Amino acid sequence: MDVEAFHFLRPEWLLALIPVAVLAWYWVRRSQTGSGWESAIDDELLNVLLDETHHGSNRWLRNIMLIGLTIACLGLAGPTWEKLPQDVEQKNDALIILLDLSLSMLAEDVKPSRIERARQKVIDVLRMRDEGLTALIAYAGDAHAVVPLTDDVATIENLLPALGPEMMPVPGSNPDHALQLAHELFENSVLQQGRLLMVTDGIDSINSVTRHRHPAFPISVIGIGTLDGGPIPLDRLRQPGKYLLTQEGNRIVAMLDPERLQEVAGLSYGRYAPAVLGDSDILQALATVLPGEDETLDVEREFDTWFDQGHWLALLLIPFMLSAFRKGVLLNVPGFLVLGASLIGAGLPGSAQAATAGDIWDSLWMNSDQQGRKALLLGEPEKAVTLFQDPLWQAAARYRSGDYGGALNGFSSDASITGKYNQANSLARLGEYEPAIGLYTDVLSVDPDHEDAQFNKELLERLLQEQQEAQQQNEDQQSQANNEDSESEQDQQQNQDQSEQDQQSDESEQKQDESESEQQNEQSGDQQQTEAEQDETARDEKQEALEQWLRRVPDDPGGLLKRKFTHETKQRLRRGEYENRRGEKIW
Repeated sequence: MDVEAFHFLRPEWLLALIPVAVLAWYWVRRSQTGSGWESAIDDELLNVLLDETHHGSNRWLRNIMLIGLTIACLGLAGPTWEKLPQDVEQKNDALIILLDLSLSMLAEDVKPSRIERARQKVIDVLRMRDEGLTALIAYAGDAHAVVPLTDDVATIENLLPALGPEMMPVPGSNPDHALQLAHELFENSVLQQGRLLMVTDGIDSINSVTRHRHPAFPISVIGIGTLDGGPIPLDRLRQPGKYLLTQEGNRIVAMLDPERLQEVAGLSYGRYAPAVLGDSDILQALATVLPGEDETLDVEREFDTWFDQGHWLALLLIPFMLSAFRKGVLLNVPGFLVLGASLIGAGLPGSAQAATAGDIWDSLWMNSDQQGRKALLLGEPEKAVTLFQDPLWQAAARYRSGDYGGALNGFSSDASITGKYNQANSLARLGEYEPAIGLYTDVLSVDPDHEDAQFNKELLERLLQEQQEAQQQNEDQQSQANNEDSESEQDQQQNQDQSEQDQQSDESEQKQDESESEQQNEQSGDQQQTEAEQDETARDEKQEALEQWLRRVPDDPGGLLKRKFTHETKQRLRRGEYENRRGEKIW
């Protein structure tokens, strides 16, 4: 036992010893003073009237109750002196969402458009998932993994607004490649089962989907669009007022074929649901049952938690309750409640803030770090900061709450690649670009394929270059203004010398030259003032543009995703994967 580490997890329960002490004082005082009858009756008669056996039994029961209450209070306070690692488990429920980004998703037969409705539907799916792993794949003519399997659905939701058909390198609709990529993600995560959900407006070839059918990986479909369909506007492709046309010059109308989509889902062990307002379509599409669905899997993450030793004190209560079994039955009721509460480590949350009923209930079944994780998933990072005991999880909560300085201090204790990456993100948020770029470089030196670090590094380098260019431009403008002032002074000196010479020869000419010189100086001054105002306006515009970049550092992943997709497509082109795809439909 480590005496220095000894403490109580729930010290507020020690306050319950106060009423126990008051009760003990009352019983002792009463036993010493006795009752009013004892002072009024003769001792010989009193010995005959009183039953000493009964009086001793009551005193014995009182002592048992005081000792039992004292032990119960100490047990509920949660004595501890040892830390133990606790594995985190999560439900074995993996889902990969395949989002169709073909040109037909630009159709506006559903408002505001198919792609907007599809993105919102994916967000609804993400917000319904409390446990399990989720991934997102975007596909058009080829497929790309936006986010691999992760339990951080908030990251996927943040990336969704950046996704659109205009960013896809290869036009068309190729679910075959998307499903192939999905199964690779399952294999890389060593998962033997999982669900696939396609959010699409059409499937041209049934075989492109059914060839991947497997009972352990059912493929469900949510259909986006209407039976009447709609033309495909090219506004987002920088062609306002134009629509996608056939070779004959007619508008292409993209129509939803629910029967085909339902057939594909049925053949692939999944379910089909048309997109509707609400969650009924999601519940229907994901109602497929997987083998062993109630199982859980261990996550490669541990929390070091203090081991509550209060259950040992709870065991000491058993003899007291057994001794009170025949008499004082009411004493057993609170005793059993105290014993059960001690065994499960019950108690109010350690926070000094008022606890809600939900907090008290959570504290019965979850430790502080697990409660913090729940608060983080519910979008309450400030509350999660007060709950987390693990410093890294607490730093993550501080980052989510906007306390980037506190997050940086917390992440500084993590020397791993992830720790350096998180430190760099915190520095970027604080405006410390150069040290952040240095940390991103360190991450990439160990893991060259760390795409997020590469994107953030390039973005900060661009921002830093913008700052340096703005600073250099200001210095150049200042230098130019100084040179103009110097030239103006020289001109004035020359004019003055010339004026003195002219004064000697002709006084009238001197006055004329002085007048012209004054006019020139006034024009030069007006010109310099105008240039200064233009410089100030340019600086304001530059500063505003820079602030816009700063706001986009953590929130604009579109550039990264587009470059990532383009890079992957170029690699596939070099391998000759698109040689036999001529003549395929581009929408």
